[in-house]
Amino acid sequence: MMMVRGLGLRRQISAAAALGGAALAGALATAAMAQTPAPAPVPSPAPATVERSAKGASAKNIRVGVYLNVQPDCSSGALPAIRLVNPPSNGTVSIKRGKVTATNYKRCLALEVPGFIAFYQSKPDFAGTDVVTLEIKYPEGRTELQRITINVGSSGAPGAAGQKI
Repeated sequence: MMMVRGLGLRRQISAAAALGGAALAGALATAAMAQTPAPAPVPSPAPATVERSAKGASAKNIRVGVYLNVQPDCSSGALPAIRLVNPPSNGTVSIKRGKVTATNYKRCLALEVPGFIAFYQSKPDFAGTDVVTLEIKYPEGRTELQRITINVGSSGAPGAAGQKI
């Protein structure tokens, strides 16, 4: 039976009844499906926001993040997706792919795995505080916003190595 938009449920059933019992059963099923609302989509949980900091010298690469995926058996899993949400005001951010030594995994010490490394570099004459926000989407579905505050000093500033990972 063809449903006609704008035709009420009672009229559709009456029209189907005139066609016979089998058509009536089909019309009732079709009409019931037409009246059943689709389930609402389940919203994704809001991403967690993590506050971090790094420091380094003006106009030098400062490591602000290392992103990898080490499995329980010490193998490397799929890498997270990284997106720049809010760029820094006084510099640039670059993401590079490379081998990373995992030092904070007790069972996998000194393990080298592929990963992403985020670097910040300020304008040559900048000294002060800059902020960048990155969105990290992990393969298992978790999303994290990282708000990274970078303290930039002169080229001879102590601690110019960047973030301790």
